[in-house]
Parts: sequence; C-alpha cells; structure tokens
Amino acid sequence: MAIDSVIDAKQIKTDSESLAVWGKDWTNGFEVAPSAVVFPESNEQVVAIVEYAIANQVSLVPSGGRTGLSGGAVASSGEVVVSFDRMNRIIDFNKEDRLVTCQAGVVTQVLQEFAAEHDLFYPVDFASAGSSQVGGNVATNAGGIKVIRYGLTRNWVAGMRIVTGAGVLLACNQGLVKNATGYDLRHLFIGSEGTLGLICEVDMRLTSLPESQVVMVVGVPNAVDLLSVLMAFSDELTLSAFEFFSDLALDKVIAHRDLQPPLATREPYYALLEFDESSLDAATRAFEHCVTEGWVTDGVISQSGAQAQALWQLREGISESIAGDTPYKNDLSVTINQVPEFLSDVDQFVEASYPGYDVCWYGHIGDGNLHLNILRPEDMSVEDFMEKGHEMSPKIFELVQERQGSISAEHGVGLLKKDFLNYTRSDKEIELMRGLKNLFDPHQILNPGKLFS
Repeated sequence: MAIDSVIDAKQIKTDSESLAVWGKDWTNGFEVAPSAVVFPESNEQVVAIVEYAIANQVSLVPSGGRTGLSGGAVASSGEVVVSFDRMNRIIDFNKEDRLVTCQAGVVTQVLQEFAAEHDLFYPVDFASAGSSQVGGNVATNAGGIKVIRYGLTRNWVAGMRIVTGAGVLLACNQGLVKNATGYDLRHLFIGSEGTLGLICEVDMRLTSLPESQVVMVVGVPNAVDLLSVLMAFSDELTLSAFEFFSDLALDKVIAHRDLQPPLATREPYYALLEFDESSLDAATRAFEHCVTEGWVTDGVISQSGAQAQALWQLREGISESIAGDTPYKNDLSVTINQVPEFLSDVDQFVEASYPGYDVCWYGHIGDGNLHLNILRPEDMSVEDFMEKGHEMSPKIFELVQERQGSISAEHGVGLLKKDFLNYTRSDKEIELMRGLKNLFDPHQILNPGKLFS
C-alpha cells in the first residue's frame, strides 16, 4: 500500500531536491536519504500517517523549521519525513487566560507578532525565530536569549495534542493552570525530540508586554570577570538577557555583516545585557562599579530601538557568520559559578591536543549555557573534521561530567550526541527513557536512532 492511499498526492513529495531539503536540519555530516516527504494538514491526517507507518513498517521523522543543530530532523535510512509546514494556523485565542492555540507548524516569529497584536508577549526568542516552528521548539524545549528572565519553552506550554507511535491522539492538560489528576503527560513530550509522539497542536501562554528595553555591550578582560559582571548587575536590577561572546566571535560577525566594533578597545570577551529602560540608573551604577573593580574596561549603551537591534546583531549574527567554517558545535551547560573555569579548561584542552584549531565561544552565560564552536581548518575536509570533532567530544564531555553539567543545554541529542548520552544521564535513567519510548512508540517508528540507538 502506498502512502498516497492515506494522504492526497498533492501533499507528498518524492523528487530528489525536496528529499534533500526536507530530509535534514542545520547539522552537517550526516547522510540524507528519506523516501518521501508528506505534508499533513490536520490532526486526523497525522493519525492516518502513523497508522499507515505501523501497518507498513515505515519509520517517520518529524520535521519543523529544520533549524536544529543535533541531527534530530535528519532522515538517513529511507524514512518518511512528516513536515508540519502546512499545519501552520493559529486556531484559537483566549484573551482572558492569555492562551493561544496554534498548530505545530506556526513559525515562532508569527506567534510573537500575534501576541504583540493583542498587546501581549511571547518571550521565547532566538536567532532562528523567523524560521523555527512552535512544534519543534516544544520537541526540543528550546531556550534562547531571554531564559534568564522568562525560562524555557516548557514554562509556556499549557497543553498540547499529540499523536503517539501507536496512532493514538492524546489531549494533554487542555490549557489548565491547575490540574492535579495524576501524571502530566505533556512534560514527557516536551524535549522528547519526536521520539514519543508527533506534536500537532500546542496551547501557549502569553504574558504582559515588557517595557522598552535597553541594550548594553561591555568589554571584559578575563573570563572569570564575566561572572562578577553578571552578579553586579543582577544585584541592582532584573536582567532580560545576559549573553557573552569571544573576540574571535566578534571578528567573525563584524566581517560577515560589515559592522563596526562596538568599543574602541578590543577585549578577549564581551557581555551583552538587556534590561528595562526604567532600570537605566541602576545599570549605570552597576557599570561604574564594574569599571572600578577592573571587571569591565569600556561599554556602549543603546539610545534607540534601532541601536538596540544593531547591538543584538553582534550576538545573534555569530552562528550565521561562522557557518562557512563548518564548525563542530557543542551546546553545553554547567552551573553559572563553574562557567569561567570550564571555559579555561576547554581552551587548554583544545590548544594542547589540537593546535591550530580556532575555538569560538558564545552563549547564554546568564543561565550557564555555552555554545562551543571549534572551527574547521581550511585545508581539512568536512568529513575528516567531523571525525576529529567526535574524537574531541569525549574529553570535553568529561569536563562537563565532572561538573554535573549537560552535554546538550538546548539543542537536543538527536544523532549528533546519542553516543555520549551517558555523560549526562545514568544507566538507570537511560533504561527508564527506553521504557517510555517502548510504551509510547511500541512499533519503534518515530524518529528512530535519535536520542539513543
């Protein structure tokens, strides 16, 4: 039985170009070989696709905005890709509860704009907001630049409709604030990377619009001082964001986007802070204190919304600016107090063991999330470099494990890190996770080979 027996032929693509586009995410180094891409338009069609997959022993790979960085949306073994591009409607809005119900394919920026149109705010934000989709955000528990103030995607999910690997449509929580009736299953699907069920609809909470934001960028001579700067500002005001990036990262982004350096003096590190305009006096006091202590040498502050956006480019443009270097990416987290020592230990390891490899750091230091990017030497092939990256990872993950950190703070495990899951999860935890996989996906058809083999 062919897939067009359960979904219209116009909702199926099998040409080589489409398979190459929808069969992968932003991760490099994995084979891309799906057999077809299907575009359901309703929950009922998703159920029908899963039932077809069970009956025909076909594996399914869910696909959202394909902005993932762990290979979680890569189809490499003839799977059928289930794209949610056409399930992209905002279905309902409940003003009293500040609750918006949207299909999984709604783009993050569209949800943000919808909230603003109703004088509300959806705070989960990141550089890929213009192409990432809500369902994918939920499946990876996406974080982003405002976690320090607003938390992760998990904090905003009030309910969802999902289709399990058994073809069962489940409605989880229904948007309630209080619901003390046993296990809250929605939290199992948040961050499950499409291995337990296909997310079809999500109820997302909105919040009040923040007041106008001010952005400040400061130069920091020493990694250990980044923590001191964070504490100094946090003692004086509520931060909406506290990001950092290295001087190499700054070099890359100003060259790629033809920007000017933000400060007259270059430093090894920079911190980008965002806060309420009403906190400007408190921020000025904190900045002056940091300068007096020698933690900061210089700074610049936005005078308009346009200047704030320009300063944010220095941080949000980094990933795009290093894409040509085919970076081996690691998305790591440790507790905030361990960040400076961890940065130093990783730098020392790479310098000693892999001389000539450039290390580009940036990330959400306000929540302990660091993006480690080791850049490919020009004379090395992508395949050889990716092998070197996998060779480096165990030692880096040992440094994470020593600090009881995470080998994936927000990008997920996918294909890229499944071999290293034991550095963050115990054998007993992995055993329980496998049990949940077997329970919700008894036929093993959902995103096979992701998270664990």
